Amino acid sequence: VQLQASGGGLVQPGGSLRLSCAASGQTSYRFTMGWFRQVPGEEREFVAATRWGGGSTIYADSAKGRFTISRDNAKKTVYLQMNSLKPEDTAVYYCAADNQMILSSMRTGSAYDYWGQGTLVTVSS
Repeated sequence: VQLQASGGGLVQPGGSLRLSCAASGQTSYRFTMGWFRQVPGEEREFVAATRWGGGSTIYADSAKGRFTISRDNAKKTVYLQMNSLKPEDTAVYYCAADNQMILSSMRTGSAYDYWGQGTLVTVSS
């Protein structure tokens, strides 16, 4: 599975951005795609994830109410709509995927086998 992320950029506080991540290759019932973010010098942080089979979707507390993860199964693409962005949302955002994800591991970065190249989101006035 290969992942191609896009959609980052510079946005003012309170603004919105939509990230996209397209997957290529075979997928399974337990195929899961997620978003993580990382600020240089800090640990990678889970943002949101969605599993194809069953449609389970989960969010980090920092994302609830502001971010929405969605997917297009036919296109094997996941989106992260980010609204009401704050300066603390500034980070490199990575999409990740795995074909054998179990529900209890969806928040765990090490559970994902495939990673995209990262896209920078900067929230600043």
